Amino acid sequence: MAQQKKKVNNPSRKQGKQVRHSRQKQNYVLWGGIIGLIILLGAAFVWLNGNGSETSVSGLPREIPVAEASELRESGAFMLDVRTQEEWDEYHMPGATLIPLDQLASRLAEVPRDKDVVVVCRSGNRSADGRDILLDAGYESVTSMAGGMSEWRADGYPVE
Repeated sequence: MAQQKKKVNNPSRKQGKQVRHSRQKQNYVLWGGIIGLIILLGAAFVWLNGNGSETSVSGLPREIPVAEASELRESGAFMLDVRTQEEWDEYHMPGATLIPLDQLASRLAEVPRDKDVVVVCRSGNRSADGRDILLDAGYESVTSMAGGMSEWRADGYPVE
């Protein structure tokens, strides 16, 4: 007669499977939470950095066309020219203030915080850098002029 193996009900074996299953579930929950947190932090980072938006903190566009810069100038905005002294001497916008880009961070006290600030340069590249320096320093109402003084002059706006 062949011996039949009796299946013995071993409670400790069942408990071991349950413990492993429970740990596996905990690992899934833990990793799901970590991934969710990473996604949440990434979304917060994008949102806090403007999501690539074209609007600065104040609601002013990060960059404006020459015609809009002219309107802001006429309404009393502070016009900040970040070109070099040599470029300024060649021609500049009437009423603008020259602070070369490489000096801007050390001369922030000369830029008013209670006015709209329009940053200008020759073609629009340095003015974006100047705008970002001011925004990073806590200025809220700052924009840069697209096209720079080259476009300003070509469009027939006044220069000195």
